[in-house]
Amino acid sequence: MTTLWPRIEPLLARVEKPARYIGMELGSVAPEYRPGQVSWLLVYPDTYEIGLPNQGLQILYEILNERPDAVAERAYAPWVDLEALLRSEGLPLFSLETHRPAGSFDVVAFNLSAELVYTNLLNCLDLGGIPVRAEHRRDDDPLVVAGGHCAYNPEPLADFVDAFVIGDGEEAVGEINAVLAAHRETPRGHVLRELAQLPGVYIPSLYDVDYDGPVLASVRPRYPDVPERVEKRTVADLADWPYPKHQLVPLVEVVHDRLNVEVFRGCTRGCRFCQAGMITRPVRERPADQVRTMVRDGLRRTGYDEVALTSLSSADFSGIEGVVTDVLRDQEGTGCVSLSLPSLRVDAFTVGLASEIQQVRRTGLTFAPEAGSWRLRQVINKLITEDDLYASVDAAYSQGWRRVKLYFMVGLPTELDEDTLGIAELARNVVAIGRRSTRGASATVSVGGFVPKPHTPFQWFGQNDVPELQRKVNLVRDGLRRSGAQVRWHDPGATFAEGIASRGDRRIGRVLERVWRAGGTFQEWSERFDLGRWLDAMAAEGLDPQWYVTRHRHRDELLPWAHVAAGLHEDFLWGDWQSALAEHGLPDCRWTPCYDCGVCTDYALEHVVGSPVPPAGGSQGTGQDLARGGAVPVRFLEATRAR
Repeated sequence: MTTLWPRIEPLLARVEKPARYIGMELGSVAPEYRPGQVSWLLVYPDTYEIGLPNQGLQILYEILNERPDAVAERAYAPWVDLEALLRSEGLPLFSLETHRPAGSFDVVAFNLSAELVYTNLLNCLDLGGIPVRAEHRRDDDPLVVAGGHCAYNPEPLADFVDAFVIGDGEEAVGEINAVLAAHRETPRGHVLRELAQLPGVYIPSLYDVDYDGPVLASVRPRYPDVPERVEKRTVADLADWPYPKHQLVPLVEVVHDRLNVEVFRGCTRGCRFCQAGMITRPVRERPADQVRTMVRDGLRRTGYDEVALTSLSSADFSGIEGVVTDVLRDQEGTGCVSLSLPSLRVDAFTVGLASEIQQVRRTGLTFAPEAGSWRLRQVINKLITEDDLYASVDAAYSQGWRRVKLYFMVGLPTELDEDTLGIAELARNVVAIGRRSTRGASATVSVGGFVPKPHTPFQWFGQNDVPELQRKVNLVRDGLRRSGAQVRWHDPGATFAEGIASRGDRRIGRVLERVWRAGGTFQEWSERFDLGRWLDAMAAEGLDPQWYVTRHRHRDELLPWAHVAAGLHEDFLWGDWQSALAEHGLPDCRWTPCYDCGVCTDYALEHVVGSPVPPAGGSQGTGQDLARGGAVPVRFLEATRAR
């Protein structure tokens, strides 16, 4: 085994946060290499602080290292200071556990949680001495794999990634490992053909792509045994996968620096903007007893004094108040001083829940109304009223919280200025409610630009351009001057670039390569982002960014991700898009008749949690609000076009 540590260690005194690169965290594995094993390097293409808490990478890390025929290590994208030193010294990207060169592994696998890290993926490959383009790799080069939510549109990275895993990876990663272990001496092309037979595995090089002018005409498998559509993988029962069992404890401060326990996966609230909620269906809850055990054992192993019960909407977990009560009771006298519920639904947060949480140290509370008016929340299917929001923040402030965070988006379909100004009105009212309980009450308003994501009802919508998004941000900012609410916003230029990367076809790969070669790494970091690089790269490739980003898509247009199946019927998505334009909301299908979205097959239905009840105090709208049909208001379509 070749370790680069003797050459890396002298460099660390010259970089920011050298502890990012040494490994040895509590929970990490000391790998034991044996003949016949498949070696994996699991890479998060962002800094250690962002990547280490990622649950997906930690889960696969443990699963692989439990297998006798596999061994896994980790790597994170080195910051620009260390990258410069590595390149000047002729050193490659390396693993944290043994500091082996990235190119010495059998598999280099990336977790893709955000589109603006795509250029980091290219940079990690190049820094690791691995040919950036898949077509240039030889039989002895590592297999490059990618998964995560962004893999649901794999086409922008199709020229660089050998294999994508679509959906949950717990089972798929073992199947991939078995194929590789059985074909160690097999030519690369044959291995890829074998991997293509696995459900949920997409091999871009086995598909031909045709265009009719600027429009995508077809994506066709080259061989009869390669599937025309790749169906996502779904873990049916989370109880079978109680991971991570040994959560990593970082050596430096990281985001979400706490014990994280996933309480359920999937969401059927049906928010039309939310890709995660659409592609992770159906809802699969972890047994409450297992949640308690994972919390108790995790706190004991890690020494953390904060635990987060995570999901897309944690307060929707069946019996959440009882679980919170039990967790806090179990930890009395142990030093656990806080519990948080990320992704709180406004209409699922009650005085009782607030009272339970506030018994220990109060962590921050974040609510996401998303839109500034009830009309627009019906469009996006975020069916919470102003009364829902005000009741929730009143519960929080009355229980001693002094600040809440509110998340909103601008640039949503059918959005008018009165909807945007409604954000400021809601925030002002929240501050006023808080000051009835505490004089120092305040709120932080976070505003992001909307990007229509693949496999959502809004995938046909053309997003707002940069000037229009900035104008709407300014409306909110001006409306909250001297209000007691602080305003933060996402760079509209980065939102535009995200639209290029998330909604593009295979031609966007050449754009990503140009952005990377022009120095465009860490594009999700505001100090590193430069929209000019993206626009220059689009121009150099003869591609129109407005055509990719701000143009409304037609019903009969072949979308770049159509050959990847998230389990949702296209007819359902299109019908929901029409319902959005008609301002009709649909309540959560867990306690209403099925909408036939396509996810719940007979097999899946056997594992879906039965007989849930709506959250207390939640408003699902009136019968008139939820009516279907009616004409699409054309004026709203026109209002959404960039000015």
